[in-house]
Amino acid sequence: KFGVFSFQSSCDKDVILNILNVLTDLLSLGTGRRIHYVISKGGSEALLRALTAIAQTEPPNHSTLLPLLRLLARVGQRDRKFGLKVQKAEATDIILSLTRRNLGHHLALSHCLWVLRVCASNVTTGTMLGINGAMELLFKVITPYSKRHVRTVRKAFNSAFSLFSESNSRRAVNRGYLSALLRLYQDWHRNDISNNYIYIRRGLLLCLKYITNIQLGRETFLGSQGMEILFTSVQDCLSCKNLDPIITTATQILRKCYPKEHLPVVTVRSSYSFPLPGNANSETPHEGSEGKWLKIEHLCLYLFPTSTGDYESDEEEEDEKELDNEDGDSKEEDYDLETDVNKLRSRPMLDRPEEELGQYEAMCPELSFNFQDLELESMEEKNLEDRTESLPSAPSHFIPTATSVKHPNCRWRNQSVTEVGPDPGEQDFKVPLQSWRKKEECRWDQTDEKRDIAEAAQDTDFCKEEDPARSQVLALRPLSKDAAWYKKIFYPHCEALISPSPGGRLESSGIVRNLLEEHKVDILFHSPHLYAARAKCVKSIPRYRDMALPDFWGHQPPPYSKPTLERKHGVQRDKVLDDVRRLIHPDDVIGRTVFDLDEPSGSNPGAPGCLTFFSKFESGNLRKAIQVREFEYDLIMNADVNSNQHHQWFYFEVRDMKLSVPYRFNIINCEKSNSQFNYGMQLVMYSVKEALQGRPRWIRAGNDICYYKNHYRYSTAAGGGMRGKFYYTLTFSIKFPHKDDVCYLAYHYPYTYSTMMSHLDILEQNRNPKKVYWRQQTLCQTLGGNPCPLLTITAMPESKNRDDLEQFCNRPYVFLTARVHPGESNASWVMKGTLELLVSSDPIADLLRKCFIFKIVPMLNPDGVINGKL
Repeated sequence: KFGVFSFQSSCDKDVILNILNVLTDLLSLGTGRRIHYVISKGGSEALLRALTAIAQTEPPNHSTLLPLLRLLARVGQRDRKFGLKVQKAEATDIILSLTRRNLGHHLALSHCLWVLRVCASNVTTGTMLGINGAMELLFKVITPYSKRHVRTVRKAFNSAFSLFSESNSRRAVNRGYLSALLRLYQDWHRNDISNNYIYIRRGLLLCLKYITNIQLGRETFLGSQGMEILFTSVQDCLSCKNLDPIITTATQILRKCYPKEHLPVVTVRSSYSFPLPGNANSETPHEGSEGKWLKIEHLCLYLFPTSTGDYESDEEEEDEKELDNEDGDSKEEDYDLETDVNKLRSRPMLDRPEEELGQYEAMCPELSFNFQDLELESMEEKNLEDRTESLPSAPSHFIPTATSVKHPNCRWRNQSVTEVGPDPGEQDFKVPLQSWRKKEECRWDQTDEKRDIAEAAQDTDFCKEEDPARSQVLALRPLSKDAAWYKKIFYPHCEALISPSPGGRLESSGIVRNLLEEHKVDILFHSPHLYAARAKCVKSIPRYRDMALPDFWGHQPPPYSKPTLERKHGVQRDKVLDDVRRLIHPDDVIGRTVFDLDEPSGSNPGAPGCLTFFSKFESGNLRKAIQVREFEYDLIMNADVNSNQHHQWFYFEVRDMKLSVPYRFNIINCEKSNSQFNYGMQLVMYSVKEALQGRPRWIRAGNDICYYKNHYRYSTAAGGGMRGKFYYTLTFSIKFPHKDDVCYLAYHYPYTYSTMMSHLDILEQNRNPKKVYWRQQTLCQTLGGNPCPLLTITAMPESKNRDDLEQFCNRPYVFLTARVHPGESNASWVMKGTLELLVSSDPIADLLRKCFIFKIVPMLNPDGVINGKL
């Protein structure tokens, strides 16, 4: 305090110099408390007044000026109101004047630039400095390539960074400084062969980055060939890892200045629409796929050809601020802590009148189930129980075989007792494998039969056909150019099964039967026939006529666990640079649409050298595919039905690939600001060739995976009225394992609605009815017309004694649900394992069943899953 007051009142230069030295020593040690104390006692104002007095002398005394500038900069960095104090003391012109007068004195100039940077940290003060000529002054210091006074140039950059507010950036563009910065950068890049001045080259780039934060700066940057200049210079730097700071900054500028576009689609709204209830003009929803029989029409032609003729964010990348940033909560609330003990002990109040709860009795039929015949068992039934009890527990699940379908409850819901099929009334549907025919008479007790008549009524209507003359013969998809590889798999006589009709159609059932006999499927809890029969009843908006082979055929679990993919250094910036190359070299872009849901006639599938895409099957999602280069494709996902947003899930087929060629796929309309794909997650791939060779499984695939913001802009409607939002790109590269294979790519292991329904059928068939109480009801019919199943699983009462029945009715309920979000297929796999455990003979499962009644809705959003939505 004494030093500050003496400093203000003294006019002796030696005294002032001594006080400055003492203050410098004091403020150089310890924490910032000393500096804040000096500030609180008017230290900033005193230093500014001293600076004004010294600046009036001619020439200025550098022995006093330099320590004063050092102390002023150090104190100013801690003083939040330093900029306002500079304006109040009218010291902005004084600081600029001192800087101009010391252009030839580089030590004093460095100190002046340091103070200038501290002053410019205040937006208002920085704007005043820009108006008074600070920009011109700095560009006199930032010179073309030179090995002299590089420290002074570096300090000039630090000052410039603080000056580039919005108004100063606009002023710099109008005065031609952006073009000057590009020329300076080229000069330093060209002459700094030994990379000794990386910080100066990066400083020039940072100045460009700040200027291009405004629209005028980006437009001027494009007009000055800035994209070409930076792209060319970055290519020269990629081979040297020491130049990563330059590469990263240049990449950020290139991505920011890339011209913004809208998605290359007719409209961002979904390709599918559904008439909601209450709309007078709405039409009835499309009924289920008529005659749907595997994508076998295009896949079986592949299998059995009729002719042999041709036919970043990387660690170094900074996150750009979005225009729609949300304010974070500034305070924490302990909402999870309940301090009222009495409140904890009280019973919760009902949220509706108690009499209204009676409507939910229909969801608990087990409470009124008739167990009078529980102990009336014949010897045959006891033997059956013994056989069923010997089934393996959860770790090694029971597999249905030809001899195991002798269960009293072997029926499949809504099908004839003697044959598994989609509808007992269908005479033209023949199941290929005889193993699913009933080998003996099933015994039905009257209680179960009455119960099932009522339960099956809705599902029977569900599977009724819209067209009485429904046929299983479908139009064939085009032949592939080279399907000869399938001939080696099957015996020559297989081709004789194919007898094309004059209309270009063929019978699929024989091909499917031969396919399954030649390549026997051994998938746990899966039957292709049950899946196909269930899939025929599914109602979808696009009226799917095909099924994906992985869902029909089934798949085995991975043979081993696979670690997350290690992120390649710099992969994100490399992908951004590839995108910039399209802009700079547009002649290299093919731009051919090879798949389009909106305009099928406008697509060009089967073009020479390009892949063939398809997604019109259950849970499939791919709207458009554009061939960018020979081995690169831009993909666009379809939005949710009746919506223009929510893109995440993808599932599609690709074929006609070449062997060991890295294909790059870019899904360009992702919405989330980040993704697990940036942290080692991979997509999944299913190969048909691998499946037919005995390895039917989804595998983790893809390299060079990253997820980043692209240049495609939301429309105002898609952005919810917000402007400035952009889509993100998920990019990955894949080398397919076989030539001319049929492969499926998906966000995660797919689990379709038909898979769930057929799985429930198998579980019901193979449970132990004397141990496991199983009840499947329809919770509701979806808007699309598909039943949403509700399961009840618990243990049968040990006897019909009153105590056992009372214990049964008093068991607490456990309610489980899955797939409220259709794109989260992992939830269905967890639910699948849960169901298999609960109906198994595992001791833990038996204990759970005896303790609880499980109410399970395995799929809460069937329509979303069926139509391939998020």
